Amino acid sequence: MGVRELTMRERQVLGIIIQSYIVSATPVGSRYIARNYNLGLSDASIRNVMADLEEEGFISQPHTSAGRVPTDKGYRYYVDLIMDVQRINDDEKRRIDADFGDRRGTSSEVLLSAARVLGSISRQLSVVLSPAFSNAVFEKLDMVLLSASRMMVILSIRSLFLKTIVMELDIEVSRHEVDQVTVLLNERLAGLTLAEIRRSIAARLSDSSCDTALLERVIRSSGELFDETPIIERLYISGAEYIIDQPEFKQPEKVRDLISMIEDKTRVAQLVGMTSAGANALRPEGMEVSISIGKENTEGNAGELTIVSTPYFVGEMVGKLGILGPTRMDYQHVVRILNYMADRLSATLSDVT
Repeated sequence: MGVRELTMRERQVLGIIIQSYIVSATPVGSRYIARNYNLGLSDASIRNVMADLEEEGFISQPHTSAGRVPTDKGYRYYVDLIMDVQRINDDEKRRIDADFGDRRGTSSEVLLSAARVLGSISRQLSVVLSPAFSNAVFEKLDMVLLSASRMMVILSIRSLFLKTIVMELDIEVSRHEVDQVTVLLNERLAGLTLAEIRRSIAARLSDSSCDTALLERVIRSSGELFDETPIIERLYISGAEYIIDQPEFKQPEKVRDLISMIEDKTRVAQLVGMTSAGANALRPEGMEVSISIGKENTEGNAGELTIVSTPYFVGEMVGKLGILGPTRMDYQHVVRILNYMADRLSATLSDVT
């Protein structure tokens, strides 16, 4: 981390300042700590500890207050070396289970439900990013003629997901030709990942007796048909009304900046997808939760936000869950509910495959 290890006394005071500021959103003074926490320290001793923490950049003093607030550096030290994340408690678990329940339906409906539950329980902006399809396994496709010049291709991806593409045709095709090509593609490509298909489709179909203009058109269009879904179409967002209500965003200019960022879904997806700052908040199976704090977010005008994210799994595919909020975030609570929702979402999507 490039900083010295704090003493136990400094850790205690820093932890109290952070936890108190998370709850109150007001600067924390030495008198408040002395009166409310049995540290065995006088008010003067606590002031000295706070002065040392301030000198090293862990806390700062707003110009209008005698109290102190955490800095990004302080939050980072807290997250990495002080915070102790417990398993989700029964009340939190019951609330998520009651709201999320035994969700069924399309993958999109399940992912949107997960985003809404996370937003409601965290009172922050929640983001669910569906898995990238590079490692997705192709199961089958269907082709439906919409008109003489348009055809809809429906790809079924193992682990529930569907991908639909409408192709504009510059050739005339018969129903028999469509059925023939559909059977061939399903026989030769089933069980391969989309990335493998994009790389090798021409070679895999080169010895086929089904030599039709439609097959040639499908091979030419393989980059489109078997490509990744654009990141903006993989994004589910909820909870904007909660984050805007946070004290940090009361000034009109900050509200405008925040709304502008939220409306740019590509930017939001990239922020969650790229989050990789280290943290010691581990999921039960050892998967690390990523926490990026304040100025650590160099992209997307997110320098006053914390982004917490963790992966979830659908077969071989990996998606992301994220929560965005002010740096004054209840980190332990957010990590707990993200951990639990990631496990619930993985299990729910796997159950319906």
